Amino acid sequence: MTQWSTEFIPGEPRIAVDHAGAGALVVFLHGIGGNRTNWHDQLPFFARRFHAVAWDARGYGASQDYPGPLDFGDFAVDLARVLDHFRVERAHLIGLSMGGMIALNFYCSYPQRVATLTVCDSLPGFDHLSAEQRREFIRLRQAPLLAGLEPKDIAPAVAKTLVGSSARIGSYERLVESMSALHKESYLKTIAATVNYRRSFELENIKVPTHVVVGAEDRLTPPEMARQMTARLPDARLSIIAGAGHLSNIEQPEKFNQAVLSFLLDHYSTSR
Repeated sequence: MTQWSTEFIPGEPRIAVDHAGAGALVVFLHGIGGNRTNWHDQLPFFARRFHAVAWDARGYGASQDYPGPLDFGDFAVDLARVLDHFRVERAHLIGLSMGGMIALNFYCSYPQRVATLTVCDSLPGFDHLSAEQRREFIRLRQAPLLAGLEPKDIAPAVAKTLVGSSARIGSYERLVESMSALHKESYLKTIAATVNYRRSFELENIKVPTHVVVGAEDRLTPPEMARQMTARLPDARLSIIAGAGHLSNIEQPEKFNQAVLSFLLDHYSTSR
C-alpha cells in the first residue's frame, strides 16, 4: 500500500510532489542529483506528526521544466507556489545539498514564510570561488555530458564519491538510480545556475531556528564546513550523522529522522 500520494502543483512549470500526513507543513528539498524519491524514507515517518511533502524541483522527476535559462532564484518562486497550494503561510524547510541552498535562498526572499530551516550536507553558496574557479567547477561537471554521455553513464562514478563507507546497504544503488533519472538538459543548466548564483546568504541575519545536519563521512561538504555554518547562525543546532556521507538521509535514515524530528518538535509549539 502506498504511504503517500502524488499531486501536481498547477502553473508553469507544473511541480510534482509526494505528500502524506496532516498538521504543520514540512517540505523536503532534494539535491542536484536527486528527486522526490530520495525522501521516501522520511515521508511516512514525519507524516505521523506533520504534513510531509517532498517535491521534484523544476526540471526534475515528474516536474516540468521551463524553456530557456534558469535563474537559481526560480526555485524559491516555485516553492512559494507549493506553500500557496497547500494554503499555509509558513513551512518547515528541510533541504539536502542544493536543496539546502534553495531553503536558504527561500528564507532570504520570503523570511516570513519560514518556520524553521534544516540544512543538510550543504553550503552557503559559492562565494568562496573566484570567477575562474566557478567556470572550472562547472566545466568539470558538464564536460562528460556535453561530450555525449548521458546521466546514467556518469552516475556510478559520481555516486562512489558521495556515499560514505559505512552507508546502509543499498544506498549506493539508490543514488545511482536517482542520478540516472536526471533530465540531461535540465541538469546541465541547474549546475550552472547553482554555481553562478551571486546572492549572498548572510547566515548571521537568519532569525529562525536552524538545524545544520551533516554526515560524518561527507567529503563534499564535510563536518568542518557544517561547524563553520553553525557558528555563524544566531540560533542553530548541529547534528553529525555517524556512518553517513553526503546523502545522510538515505545512508542512515533512522539516525537522520530522529535527529531532525527532535529539532522540529523542540520548535514546533513556537512556530505554528
